[in-house]
Amino acid sequence: MATRTSTKLFYKYYRNWIDLYKKGAVRHATLIKYELAYKHVRRLCPDLHMNQIDRKSYQTLLNKFAETHERETTLDFHHHLKASLTDAYEDGLIKVDPTRKAIIKGIQKRKKKKKFLNKNELEALIHELNLSSEINWDWFIYLVSKTGLRFAEALALTPSDFDYKNKQIVVNKSWNYKFKNYGFQPTKNKSSNRKVFVDDNTLKAFKNLNKRKDPNQPI
Repeated sequence: MATRTSTKLFYKYYRNWIDLYKKGAVRHATLIKYELAYKHVRRLCPDLHMNQIDRKSYQTLLNKFAETHERETTLDFHHHLKASLTDAYEDGLIKVDPTRKAIIKGIQKRKKKKKFLNKNELEALIHELNLSSEINWDWFIYLVSKTGLRFAEALALTPSDFDYKNKQIVVNKSWNYKFKNYGFQPTKNKSSNRKVFVDDNTLKAFKNLNKRKDPNQPI
């Protein structure tokens, strides 16, 4: 085991570690989580040097984070830091593995808000939609309510995804709406690639709405 230790600031080491080991190796959404962890590290311990990292200083960092986050979120934060610190220990940049036996704390879990509409609420919503003869966002809401598609999947739908003969919609992509490089991207996972059956009235409506639209561009 090498005995040299680093006096580099921890947040700078973590920034370099992300660039070296994670960029281009993980999904963009996963990379964003590492980037967010980096921002928290820089905010919570801007003056922590690598040679100052031990179990006590690392636990202090986790405890600070846990003051404003639920335990599950703190656990994710810990996991995003753990790999980098394990590498630092194996490379001899720190004297101990500070993540060993780390205690995960967090604030009390908040009561989750209801994220669905019951049947009566959904019917009332559909009744209020402005389903005109041209595509608009009310049609988007209508289609999601009829198919259960994820938001990003519905955004990515093109006219060619509508199979009128077999009365279904082909789901094989989603739309990146969160980050600057907007555009098509794969679905959440392989099982998300599927065919969704749709009622006659909905299909008939979208057959008219999709006329004269580019078959390969989002509607």
